Amino acid sequence: MGHFANTAQAEAWNGYEGAQWARSQERWDAVNDGFNQPLLDAAAISGTDAVLDIGCGAGRTTRLAARRAARGRALGLDLSGPMLGRARESAARGGVANVAFVQGDAQVHPLDAGAFDAVISRYGMTFFTDPVAAFTNLHRALRPGGRLAFVCAAEAEANEWLAALASLEGILPLGGFGKAGGPGMFSLTDPGRIRDLLAAGGFDGVDVRRVEVPGKWGADAADAAAFLLDSGPGRHLLGRVTPPAQEAARRALTSALVRHEADGGVWLRSSSWLVTAVRGGAARS
Repeated sequence: MGHFANTAQAEAWNGYEGAQWARSQERWDAVNDGFNQPLLDAAAISGTDAVLDIGCGAGRTTRLAARRAARGRALGLDLSGPMLGRARESAARGGVANVAFVQGDAQVHPLDAGAFDAVISRYGMTFFTDPVAAFTNLHRALRPGGRLAFVCAAEAEANEWLAALASLEGILPLGGFGKAGGPGMFSLTDPGRIRDLLAAGGFDGVDVRRVEVPGKWGADAADAAAFLLDSGPGRHLLGRVTPPAQEAARRALTSALVRHEADGGVWLRSSSWLVTAVRGGAARS
């Protein structure tokens, strides 16, 4: 286990949040898998590449990158011990041999200089307490001409799952939940800020474009409501109210999600930024 500069996030992702994501790996992948192909295509991974996956979680994108880099390798880096345990199990079960996982903090982890052809992330770039330090470290880890590609949440109101939670205003103390700021899921909703941070980290050719995909949040409205309220943020909000208010929140959220039932599930649109950049300099021959 590496040194953690980002202690608050390390505590969260090695506690309930990380455990919930680890045990719910398949469900979170059903929510987010629509971003996998755009992300990996943007990273332009070749068969011999070395790929670094930041905030890899339970390792879905790391394993997919490893399969694209069949004669190369993929390394997943994450703060969360529980999620990395699940990642290693899934890689072994799937027979993905050219993949490894390390627990560490991307802001300070001692990555070898120029060791990677591509850095990718699916929702793992928004939790840094010092984004410039993190992006500088990742820039250093890329070879000259290496590519960066990541997905991060666009503005909260463009994401249907958050709009569903907003229906609980007056039942749960939502406060500033979903507001831009950081570290957290919505810390990079401003494309201008993304460009500034990457430029400060040394990157060139920054491009930011919107990608929207549906994700499956549950088998039906009640199942999806239970899943949302069992997540870290949902559990935190429920813990601040009385049992009757908790039950009222479950009923209200279930009602709000009924209109999203279709094709054997509850489908909610996620709106994200697909960000690409390069490390300047001549590409390796």
